[in-house]
Amino acid sequence: MAVPGRRNGLNDDDDEESNGLFEEEVLVEESDTPPHLRDLSHAAQNGDLNALRLAIDNLSGSIDEPVEDGDTALHLTCLYGHFQCAQLLLERGADLEAKDEDGAIPLHDACAGGFLEIVQLLFNRASDAEHIKRMLESVDSEGDTPLHHAARGEHADVIRLLLSNGASTTKENLYGKTPAELPEHMTEARRLLEAAAAAAMAI
Repeated sequence: MAVPGRRNGLNDDDDEESNGLFEEEVLVEESDTPPHLRDLSHAAQNGDLNALRLAIDNLSGSIDEPVEDGDTALHLTCLYGHFQCAQLLLERGADLEAKDEDGAIPLHDACAGGFLEIVQLLFNRASDAEHIKRMLESVDSEGDTPLHHAARGEHADVIRLLLSNGASTTKENLYGKTPAELPEHMTEARRLLEAAAAAAMAI
């Protein structure tokens, strides 16, 4: 999964360099998309609902086949915030728990972007509470849960939704960071997570 603006102990200069690399990688990876998936990939990234519907109708392989960086079409619609496209993919059977090459599921992408409606859509599509719990506890290659991603982006509304569905505030990533340690100080996201972590410790 390509997530700009990661803060796992990196300074701002590192972020700028990594963002530059991210942009270059996108250009390279697009050309590596298998030919039979290019229409699906472009429609998912651009949020073109009609083109996406046509691409799915004409798809010869699986809707969950990786189109780039191990991302499925659902990963891309969640990453770029295309609600209607995500909805269509789910209606056509896209896997909520498909993992990209970094071990991230679509919920990680939606949380990283702060796309509240898509996060809620993914929860609504889950089969039951256990399914939601499994998605919330899913970790990527850096040990980040979806809450880590929402915290890093300081997406307070998404953080509230994740917490209300039982997301853990105490889970550490591979850098030893809990979600509460990722937002900047004095932000609403930081206050929400610190309060939730304190409440969890008090139980």
